[in-house]
Amino acid sequence: MQLEGKNSVFEALQAKKELEKVVTIKNATDNMSLRILRICREQKVKVQYVDKKVLDKLSKTKMHQNFIAYTQDYTYATVEDILNNAKQKNKPNFIVILDGIEDPHNFGSIIRVCECSGVDGIIIPKHNSVGVTETVARTSAGAINHVSIARVTNLNNTIEELKKQNIWVYALELGGENLYNQNLKGNIAVVVGSEGFGISKLVKQNCDGIITLPMYGLVNSLNASVATGVAVFEITRQRNI
Repeated sequence: MQLEGKNSVFEALQAKKELEKVVTIKNATDNMSLRILRICREQKVKVQYVDKKVLDKLSKTKMHQNFIAYTQDYTYATVEDILNNAKQKNKPNFIVILDGIEDPHNFGSIIRVCECSGVDGIIIPKHNSVGVTETVARTSAGAINHVSIARVTNLNNTIEELKKQNIWVYALELGGENLYNQNLKGNIAVVVGSEGFGISKLVKQNCDGIITLPMYGLVNSLNASVATGVAVFEITRQRNI
């Protein structure tokens, strides 16, 4: 797997991910580039210097910022790993479930939002959903290295298991309770639906309730990553009151 961009490579090094090598240009002089190279030396990560044209050819995202790192394919966590994250922090569970997100840019942005808001982990389905790709990693700006992501065969079975753990599961969708009027301080999992079709009917029925972002404009929908950001930061706000 390729990690592209300065932030992605830097965060991978910070997280001490095992990198096969880092490819960059010669004579980089900006502070971030020098910092990355210094950490590579400290961690004994192989650095290969090439012309920018070579990087352009190697890049899959075409946004490499003169840095590409090679690592093993992404290792998914388990749902149990995500539950243990909360136990280790001695705080209520805080989970985001994605039902059919297919746009890698949306997924990457959601990962970044979740990392910034303190989410314990993200759960995605194995089918009809984007997995962790180079574009996802690049869009997450390195947050992919700090967020646990579990990939499950059946979302409904997983939701049932979470409910048995006394975790309240809410669908983020139109037609529910106003997000800002809902008590979201306990064990929470929020389900976010796909860009085009929202949350599937069966998954929605399996949730404990529906929470809705109040909207006041003529357009009654938001990008999935934006909606996720609003919801998770409201949960974070309530937990820190």
